Amino acid sequence: GRIVKTMGDGLLLEFPSVVNATLCVIEVQQGMAERNKGVDEDRRIAFRVGVNLGDIIIDGEDIHGDGVNVAARLQGIGEPGSVTISRRVHEDVRDRLDAVFEDLGEQTLKNISRPVRVWQWMPSAAPSPMNSDAPMTLPSKPSIAVLPFENMSSDREQEFFADGMTEDIITELSRFDELFIIARNTSFTYKDQRVDVKDVARELGVHYVLEGSVRKAGDRVRITAQLIDGRDGGHMWAERYDGATEDVFDLQEDVTRQVVSSIAGQIRQEQVDRSDRGERVFDTSHELAWRARYVMRSAFVERDPAYLARAIEMATEAVGMNAKCGPGYQAISYAYSMQSLMRWGPDPSAAADLALHWARRFQSELPSSYLAYRSLGTAKMRNGQHQDANRDFRQAHELNPNDALVLFSWSFCEAGAGMFEKAKEHAHSGKLIELRLGN
Repeated sequence: GRIVKTMGDGLLLEFPSVVNATLCVIEVQQGMAERNKGVDEDRRIAFRVGVNLGDIIIDGEDIHGDGVNVAARLQGIGEPGSVTISRRVHEDVRDRLDAVFEDLGEQTLKNISRPVRVWQWMPSAAPSPMNSDAPMTLPSKPSIAVLPFENMSSDREQEFFADGMTEDIITELSRFDELFIIARNTSFTYKDQRVDVKDVARELGVHYVLEGSVRKAGDRVRITAQLIDGRDGGHMWAERYDGATEDVFDLQEDVTRQVVSSIAGQIRQEQVDRSDRGERVFDTSHELAWRARYVMRSAFVERDPAYLARAIEMATEAVGMNAKCGPGYQAISYAYSMQSLMRWGPDPSAAADLALHWARRFQSELPSSYLAYRSLGTAKMRNGQHQDANRDFRQAHELNPNDALVLFSWSFCEAGAGMFEKAKEHAHSGKLIELRLGN
């Protein structure tokens, strides 16, 4: 993050990752709580912090906008020593940080026209977000740690390039809300260390570890990356990228996009394979949702609508257990969309309506999820609402430009609306991502 400006006794900070922002301020507040031990009350320094996620207006070095205003009002209502966050922030960090937030309900904030749902963290209410001593429990979705890329050159500038690659990959992977990504602050504690990947996976409580290196030779740069299974240290995927130093920023962006889309696809496939083998690695609700996906795939392989009905039953049970189980909503909505498409069941039009109903519930529970918008777009497309569906696919793509399935679905929608050039463009972009996966 960066300090945008100081304001008397306050600071305005901007971060590219809301997870990193929240982790940072929690660590600051923990440090201040430790500092204040044994200090007379009238000499203690206590901060209030507000964190919000939203659009901003860039004005030179300054930033403005509703997103900034809400953050300012949140800190104003917080307790000294606390971190107060909005609903959008809570949706993004609740499964990614081991920190306990108390739900304060909807609050009316000064000069903000709408009520804002608010959560608050206090040092006494939660342990450190990152417990370095005990292994972390596995989260309820595929998890990955990105280790700092190693600079294999003597050129010091390549150190910054390697760190930039690591940070960009972490940020872009965080867009996949079906993945759990270890924050940059924790990953970089392993910088310049010789580590055993299985030890890292056990310490951080992750399923997968990504590591890589950067090497410069003349005016060329070579970047390597490999995805490793944290359970046994086995290599799942590896790739090498070459480019010119004169286009180093374009190269960094392009390689980041390729690495992120590739490993996301690899992890998805590996989860399907593990489900096929009957392995269980998630909590009960997410386990049911993942198995529902596998059962749904069988419906098309076997051409048997009974599998779709079973998938809906399993996924409905999953969201009944956990109202925030995104994969469950996604499976239900998609299964009903497919019932409508395949003309399976006594009333396919009712299936289309049900697909839209469950997609809306998904978006209501997880409003910042790109998968919720993809589900909305797919359901609306089945209901013939191509213009509305187009807007949902655009929102899904803006939230996560690295998912080929969003681009494919969007292209179908555009083709149905007669937007053939746009459809070809997005289908081609999605195909490029899929080709990088070797599919």
